[in-house]
Amino acid sequence: MMARTSITKMTEGNPLSLILGFSIPMLAGLLFQQMYNLVDTIIVGQTLGDSALAAVGSTGSINFLINGFCMGMCSGFAIPVAQRFGAESYDSMRKFVGNSIILSVIFSAVITTIVSIYCYQILTIMRTPDDIIDLAYSYISIIFFGIPVTFLYNLTAGIIRSLGDSKTPTYFLIMAAGINIVLDIVFIIVLKTSVNGPALATVISQLIAGLSCVIYMKLKFPILKMKKTDLKLGPHHCNVLVTMGIPFGLQYSITAIGSVILQTAVNGLGTIAVASMTAGAKVSMFVVCPFDALGGTMATYAGQNVGAKNIPRVKKGVWTAQMLGTIYAVFILIVLFFAGKYLLRMFTDTSVVIDQARMFLLANAVTYTLLAAVNIFRFAIQGMGFSGFAIYSGVMEMVARILVAFTLVPMIGYAGAIWASPVAWLFAVFFLIPGFYSCCRKLEYKFCEENCHHL
Repeated sequence: MMARTSITKMTEGNPLSLILGFSIPMLAGLLFQQMYNLVDTIIVGQTLGDSALAAVGSTGSINFLINGFCMGMCSGFAIPVAQRFGAESYDSMRKFVGNSIILSVIFSAVITTIVSIYCYQILTIMRTPDDIIDLAYSYISIIFFGIPVTFLYNLTAGIIRSLGDSKTPTYFLIMAAGINIVLDIVFIIVLKTSVNGPALATVISQLIAGLSCVIYMKLKFPILKMKKTDLKLGPHHCNVLVTMGIPFGLQYSITAIGSVILQTAVNGLGTIAVASMTAGAKVSMFVVCPFDALGGTMATYAGQNVGAKNIPRVKKGVWTAQMLGTIYAVFILIVLFFAGKYLLRMFTDTSVVIDQARMFLLANAVTYTLLAAVNIFRFAIQGMGFSGFAIYSGVMEMVARILVAFTLVPMIGYAGAIWASPVAWLFAVFFLIPGFYSCCRKLEYKFCEENCHHL
C-alpha cells in the first residue's frame, strides 16, 4: 500500500503552508541542480582559465534553447497528470503517464539527432569567438547527447511532483550533486579532460537521478501501476499531452531565442564581456531558484485545484506565492549589493570581469519582484491548462531581448546588455497578470455551464 505521506492534496488546507511545504523541497532540488553548473563553472574558471569559462558560458543560451524545450515539454506532460489526480480520475491519469513516456522517447530521439548534426553551425551563426568555439563545441555536443537523460529525469520528477511529492526528486538530486562534484574533480583535475569533463559529469549525474526516480515510482506508487493498454498511444490522451507539452516547451524556447540573439550580440563584444556575463549569470541562476520553485509549485497547485474546480483557491494561492516572492526579492537584493563581488570571486580573479559581472547582477536584482511575478503567473496559467496562452509571454520576453540586442548593445555595449532580462520581465508581466484573470474567467464560465448542464 502506498504511503500516504508520499502524496499531497493541494486542494484542501491553508495555501500558504501548502505552498511553502511544496516549494521548499523543490527549491532544495533546484539549488542542487544549479550546483551542477556552479561547480562546473568554478572548476573550469579556476583550473582551465577565462577562455574555458567563456567557452562554457557562450553555450548557455543555446543550451537553454534546446534543453529548455525538453524540460518544458516534460513539465507540460505532467499537468494533465496533476489535473486528473486532483479530479481523482486515476485510470485516465495512468493513461496520461503511459502516453507521456512513449512521447518522451520519440521526441528525445528526434531532438538529439537534429541538434547533434547542426550544433557547430549554430555556434558559428552565434558568432562564438574563434579562440573558444572548439572548446564550446566540445562541451555542448556532450550536453546535447544527454538530451534523453534530460527527458528521463524531468518527466519522472514531474510526474512525482504532480502527485504532491516534491521531496523525493530533491533527495535524488542531492545524491546526484555529490556524484557530480566527485566526477568533476576526477574528469578535470585527475584525467585532464578539459571542458568535456563537466559536461560528462552533468549527464552522468542526471542519469543517476532519473533512474532513481523510475525505481522509486515503481516501488512506492501503486497508483501509477499501469496496464499494457496504458502504454499505447491513444488519440485523446496523446492529443492533450502534445497540446500541453509543445506549447510549454516552446514557451521556454521562444524566450531562449531572445537570449540566443542577445548572446550573439555579447559574443561580438569579445571574450571579457562573455566571461563577465557568464560569471554573473551563474550567480544569478543560483539566487533566482526560489522564484523557479514558486513557479513550479504553482503549476501543481493550479493543476490540482482546477481539477477540483476551485478557481478562487487558485487566485488566493497565486497572490500568496507573489507575497513570498516579493519578500525574497528584497532580501536577495540586499545580499547581492553587499556580497556580490565576493561570490563572483569563486569563478575568476580578473578584476574587470568581477566588476562587469557585478553590474549585471545588480541590474537583475533590482527587478527580481518582476521575475517572481513572471514565474508565478506563467506557471499558474500553464497549470490551469492554458499552456498555449502562456507562449505569448515568452514572445514578449523574446521581443524585449531582441530590442536590447539591436539597440542598447550597439549603442552602449556591455552596459546595455545587462538590462536585457529586466526589460524582458517587464514586458512579460504586462501580459501575464491580465492573462491570468482572463483564464480564470474562462474556467469559471466553463464550470458554471457544466453545473447548469447537470442540473
